[in-house]
Amino acid sequence: VARLAKDRQDEIRIIREEIQFGGLLMTDDISMGALKGNLSERCHSSLKAGCDLVLHCNGEMEEMRVVAEASGMLDGLGLRRAKEALGRRPQPQDIDIPAVKSELEQALNGRADG
Repeated sequence: VARLAKDRQDEIRIIREEIQFGGLLMTDDISMGALKGNLSERCHSSLKAGCDLVLHCNGEMEEMRVVAEASGMLDGLGLRRAKEALGRRPQPQDIDIPAVKSELEQALNGRADG
């Protein structure tokens, strides 16, 4: 696990220093099994390597608990980067729900233009 963390640290160094990416970094789905170790070890080594967030996608509640406990609360630079990323999101635009429903209905019934 220590060697894997070192390899990931090298990768994160390349991303941060050579590519000069200062944004939020997250893992790929930690539950996929691409990394060695149990979920907790995968989370710890990913965070130690420099990822800000640990992504878990399979919906298994017990695994989600393990990942949340192992990952802890977002703080420091990671929290700052997360807030900056959220601040760059475009604001949602108002939509005309009846018009969208009508467009969907037309598309489903083969009457859509295009």
